[in-house]
Amino acid sequence: MHTENIIEKEEIKLFKKLLRSNKNKRMHIKYHVLILHYQGYTNTHIAKIMNLDPHTIAIYINSYKQKGLKGLDIGKKTGCPRFLTLEQEQQLYELIVTKTPDEVGFGYRKNWNANIVRKWVSDNFQVEYSSRGMLQVLHRLDLRYTRPTYTLEKADPEKQECFKQDFEVLKKKLIYEEIDHILFEDESMIRDYQAICKSWFPKGQQRVIPTYGKHEGVKLLGIINYETGKIYCEEHSKYDAVVFHSFLINVLKQYSTGKIVMILDNSRVHHAKLLKSFLDENAERLTLVFLPPYSPKMNIIEGLWGWMKDEVINNAFFSNVQEIRKSVQWFIDWVNQNSEAVITRLCLRM
Repeated sequence: MHTENIIEKEEIKLFKKLLRSNKNKRMHIKYHVLILHYQGYTNTHIAKIMNLDPHTIAIYINSYKQKGLKGLDIGKKTGCPRFLTLEQEQQLYELIVTKTPDEVGFGYRKNWNANIVRKWVSDNFQVEYSSRGMLQVLHRLDLRYTRPTYTLEKADPEKQECFKQDFEVLKKKLIYEEIDHILFEDESMIRDYQAICKSWFPKGQQRVIPTYGKHEGVKLLGIINYETGKIYCEEHSKYDAVVFHSFLINVLKQYSTGKIVMILDNSRVHHAKLLKSFLDENAERLTLVFLPPYSPKMNIIEGLWGWMKDEVINNAFFSNVQEIRKSVQWFIDWVNQNSEAVITRLCLRM
């Protein structure tokens, strides 16, 4: 039994190391499945945590046990025949990513769909595809029919790229234990009447959410551990340099040993003069690393706030602040009990 425990610990250690060194998201999912397996979770429980089919979980585990790491390698997918050359497919990919249909002769149309792509391919490459065949080509090129999002025009791509490179250095330092914790920090305001979003409901009917016209809420400060997925949050009635100073003190208590790198935005509060002496005194343990301006999507914990609002805040009205606190605390407790799901959903994108 003792030997089995040693083997399990070594397997877990191996897959955690692979998580840090491999950037392929599909491989990350397989590594997380195997970590959970060797931690003693059942296939059914792993499937719930990872949001996968239990049969898929069994395939990953059996493939590793039979063939080792080679059994986890991602093979090439089969699909529709390639009627376009690789160069033509690359040209098509660049076209869809960099231009809109109106820029290449399709009137005032701003959005690509399969039929427009088929027409462009026919006109430019003299290759005819069915609608289904064209969809297969688009999927093979790793393109998806998705909802666009807005971005802040003032964001500086060069600074964002520099940050990405710096973050790769931080990850290597974490692997080689030159630092012990990478934490992403942010704040969020949760209101009693947050937002309306889509939900399943009987056809022809509309869910009605009663409100009282009040606008109460709670202010949250939080951190997410990039390596472990663990969350720590505090609630405050206001948010200023004094509160942030107190929060940093509590973070050092939560992480009583090891060197911490905290990644956060450029809020004035984070640069307050009040913090200087504290940061100087704790320079050996705590370093603040600031994100590029106007780059909220590069802060992992922003995804946590959105996740929480989707799960327990949106489409609800809270008659008092205590109800908001209960929902928020339930969600934080839940994610801390499912840290592997947090890593898969949030941390793997960086």
